[in-house]
Order: sequence, then structure tokens, then C-alpha cells
Amino acid sequence: MPSISSKGQQMPESPIRKLVPFSEIAKKKGHKVYHLNIGQPDIKTPEVALKAVREAHIDVLEYSHSAGFESYRTKLAAYYRQHQLPVDTADVLITTGGSEALLFAMGCTMDAGDEIIIPEPFYANYNGFSVASGITVVPVISTLEEGFALPPIASFEALITPRTKAILICNPGNPTGYLYSEDEIRQLAALVQKHDLFLIADEVYREFAYEGEKHFSVLSLPEIAENTIMIDSVSKRYSMCGARIGCLVTKNKEVLSTALKFAQARLSPPTFGQIAGEAALDTPLSYYVEVLHEYEARRNTLVHALSQIEGVTVAKPKGAFYCIAKLPVQNADHFAQWLLESFDDQGETVMVAPAAGFYSSPNTGMDEVRLAYVLNETDLIRSAQILKSALAAYPNKK
Repeated sequence: MPSISSKGQQMPESPIRKLVPFSEIAKKKGHKVYHLNIGQPDIKTPEVALKAVREAHIDVLEYSHSAGFESYRTKLAAYYRQHQLPVDTADVLITTGGSEALLFAMGCTMDAGDEIIIPEPFYANYNGFSVASGITVVPVISTLEEGFALPPIASFEALITPRTKAILICNPGNPTGYLYSEDEIRQLAALVQKHDLFLIADEVYREFAYEGEKHFSVLSLPEIAENTIMIDSVSKRYSMCGARIGCLVTKNKEVLSTALKFAQARLSPPTFGQIAGEAALDTPLSYYVEVLHEYEARRNTLVHALSQIEGVTVAKPKGAFYCIAKLPVQNADHFAQWLLESFDDQGETVMVAPAAGFYSSPNTGMDEVRLAYVLNETDLIRSAQILKSALAAYPNKK
């Protein structure tokens, strides 16, 4: 029998999706499952985007330019300029989701065996993208006790070797919800300048910053324009995860021309997704205001409810729509599966994402889960009640 590649064997399972079979079994039993495991918003997609797709007059569903529609790139650049970011049409390459933009960024900047430093916990797919690209993740640990703030710059610098090519951050963070300050971004900027590294910033949650906090983009720093690659997506901003449209933005023309070669190899990004993405840029400001208010209220509801459960510690996020909670259990993977297989509260249970999959350091985050507050407040309160009952009944507590 032919053997599977070592790369294939090393590809990690998604901590977000690997429990889906157990969720399906729970539902077949007639149990209602509250999904706190995945960042799939229930907020309605802007009508202007849906209308554009419905009313698109297309006789032939053609390829687009490999870099994406020029009209979309131009309009997207204007959106960034409205946010005081110096972006031109030529700085933007449209991708099949933020995921492809990250793969392109890694492919453009690193060879097999090179290293990328990432503060952990981090978006689980960074592990998978790194394996697929043949590069090594070097983690620098942030902690729940510190609210997942940026680790000291000295911790980053101590990890830099001749094989280090980039630092990758997610701002605001998935899975932590931490929002990096301007000072923290400037510290990273000085570090990548000093060591001539790339700074790759995943900014797909840029609109979600709470309590008057402002997102500070890496694109705001002209002194590192050649070092900087920004990743963005329509998935969360417009609740359009299924559109599979993202982008890579950089002032580094060599990076962009190289990314275009990867883009040409996959031909073009999805046409209907681009139509929706371009139209979504006409979304009225009121949409963002309402969505931001809704998520901030949901954050407050969930964090308060979790903090009332004995033995649970939670870091209050400043952005995005996730939080990490430490539970009084020995193994969150086992607990998450047990919730679906063996527990229900009046026919209802909860699906969570074990946080160990958001770390690359072995045996780290074993008692933590990531929770996405993408449900309405009533469902979040009920979910917390179920978690409280489950933790009281769980046989393998600490």
C-alpha cells in the first residue's frame, strides 16, 4: 500500500473542526448543540453584498485577473486610505480567503527549513500553513495571567537565528481577543528593522476593537514598508465567511510580484466572492456601529457569566470575538468530547474548541478552551449555564 507523505502525517487536525463528528452524533440523539467552537458570526451579511450577487448579469462565469478585479482592488485601496493607511491599487492582491493570503506570504518570504516566530496561543491554522510550507514555527508564549499581551521584545530577540525570516501576529488576536497597542506594534517594527525580518500581520478583525480602543495597523509605519505584509479578509467584517475572499497588502513590490506568481498558479479568486466583496465596501457606517455594539455586549455577557463559574478563569478580550478560558479540568480535549458524547442539560450541550491546538509548544493550554461569542446573548447565557452544570458533573476535574 502506498505511504502517505511525512508532510501529510504532520498536518495538524483543526481544534475547531475535529470534534464535528461528535457534534453530529449529539444532534442525532436529539440534543441541541450551542456552537462556541467556531467563529461563524450569526450577524446578517450586508444586503448590499447579497443584492450584488443576486443581480449580477453574467452570461459566462469567467476567470478574473489572477490579482483580482482591478475595480475591487481600487475600491479596497480607497477603503484603507479612509482609515489613514497609505494603500494604492498596486499594493493589493485579492486571494481566496485570508488563508490563501497567509500561504502566499509564507511562500514569498520563506524556504523549507526557515523559521517564523509567532506569539502563542495563535490561530490554529498557522500551524497547518507552516507545515504545508515546510517552515518551522518558533513560539513565544503569552499568558492568560498577562491578558495575552505581547511578550517582552527580549523574548522575541532571544529566538532569532540565521533561519528566522519573519514574525507573524494576529491583531486583534484569534484565539485571545487581545488588541496590540501602538507601542507594542512599534516595538515589533524596531525589531524587524534591526534584524531585517518580515512582519506579517493578520488584521482580519481590525473593525472589532472595544471600549473606544483603536486598531493600529502595521501599514501605519512607513519606516518598515518594505518589511510589512498585511493580511485581510471579508469573512468577519461583513459576516461573509463563505465568500472566501481575502487579500494580501504590501508596499514591497518584490513580495507582490512573487505573490502574483503563486496567484497565477491557482488561476484566479472566486468571481461571485469578489462581486460580493466589492459591493460590501458600500456598507453604511451604521452597520459597523451596530455590529461593534452587539459584539461588545456579547463579550461582556459571556465573560461575566464565565467569571461566575467556580474554578474558571477568563481573560477579557479587547477585540475580535473570542476569549480563552482556563477550566478546572486536566484535559480540555477530553472534556470537549465528553460534553458532546456523554453530557446534556435538559437535552442541550455546548461545543467548544480545546485550546491546546492553538499552541505549538507541546502540552501547553491543556486546561484551556477557546470560546467564540458569535451567538446572541440569550444563547451565551444558556451556554454558560450548561458549562457550569457540565463542570460540576465532569468526573476528571483537577
